[in-house]
Amino acid sequence: MTRRVEKPLNEEDRVLWSLVARSARPLKGKAAVGLPVAEVQPPPAPLPPSPAPSAVQAKPKPLAAPHRLDEPTLDKLSKGRLPIEGRVDLHGMTQEQAYSLLYSFLHRAHAGGVRYVLVITGKGSSSGGDGVLRRSVPAWLSTPAFRLFVSSHDHAARHHGGSGALYVRLRRVRS
Repeated sequence: MTRRVEKPLNEEDRVLWSLVARSARPLKGKAAVGLPVAEVQPPPAPLPPSPAPSAVQAKPKPLAAPHRLDEPTLDKLSKGRLPIEGRVDLHGMTQEQAYSLLYSFLHRAHAGGVRYVLVITGKGSSSGGDGVLRRSVPAWLSTPAFRLFVSSHDHAARHHGGSGALYVRLRRVRS
């Protein structure tokens, strides 16, 4: 018999486990067990660059705000000719949980050299209103914290979630 070694959960796993644990109900006749609530911390703001000791300083390139995907790329993603190398589903999460999970997911994907990912936000409430995450995620992707990773994004094709999902192109890792 092999022994299973317990690994500590990373931030993404803790958020997901917290969602699953909250939806579980105790068996008949059993008392509910109190579960620790995973605290979701927003990522730290990037530090301003420190001044160089020399008088001549190279000017850093500003990161452009993410824009829409070009039509040929959108078409290739839609038809499956360009691989979607990662997916993250933000259904049922609060804005804080979704922000934290999305940030950590995109950070790891970018570090791993992934180019295209699918972010599933859901379409929102059934009462006809726009979903909070559906509106918020594209705005988040345009913030400086996400601009480090995100090159462009656009709504996904119908079979990938339509307006309830986004294709995201990540920046290339410079070595």
